[in-house]
Amino acid sequence: MWPATFPSGQGSDLGGVVEELGDGVEGFSVGDEVIGFVHTPSNQAELVVVEEGDLTTRPPDVLWEVAGSLFVVGTTAYAALRAVSTVEGDTLVVLGAAGGVGSVAVQLAKNAGAEVVGLAGKANHEWLSEHGVTPITYGDGQAERIREASGGKIGAFIDTFGSGYVELALELGVRPERIDTIADFAAAQQYGVKAEGNAEGANVDVLDELAAMISDGTLEILIARVYPLSEVRDAYWELERRHTRGKIVLEP
Repeated sequence: MWPATFPSGQGSDLGGVVEELGDGVEGFSVGDEVIGFVHTPSNQAELVVVEEGDLTTRPPDVLWEVAGSLFVVGTTAYAALRAVSTVEGDTLVVLGAAGGVGSVAVQLAKNAGAEVVGLAGKANHEWLSEHGVTPITYGDGQAERIREASGGKIGAFIDTFGSGYVELALELGVRPERIDTIADFAAAQQYGVKAEGNAEGANVDVLDELAAMISDGTLEILIARVYPLSEVRDAYWELERRHTRGKIVLEP
């Protein structure tokens, strides 16, 4: 039984209990509580076959909904920050700052000592402010609002949404090598910006590091809503709206 999975695209994060072991598996035992990742969209199932190297032990103080939601958003945010070389004293702009990836990215950036400006809907501004992020509203005049909030010193930009925000980053004067998009691959190719995400951060060492941050209280994984597997269509409808704060979880 896999208590928490997520409706994603080409891969899926998950958490659950080991029910059966294949030949030659030595790192786990039946009954172990684990978190990890599968490379196929097989998350909408009660039982999933997972490679041994894509699993790690669930920390006992990390809730199942959080543990089973960590991998994709966590490793994507981790890789995006690494791609733009975020360091202490930087000013980083994050688009979609309260979404699944964005909400992790802003926290990791703050942990690294960066100043963070987050673009998000007004309903998410309070959460961003509570986490030390300067919230900015989308829409007309957003470039000027970002310049004002950052004092005109923008070092890096992470785009989690697409739809012209790479061009906004360039308009703001951010160098292409310090722009990362996880959504607009055509723009990445056109302008020579980076497009690093889950594939570059997808390993259990990163997962262990992120899980440890949750354990010590320096990282929060937002859970928007937990759906039973029987309501998977409703989960996709919410996902398509692209205004979710945090992660959507399926519970078989």
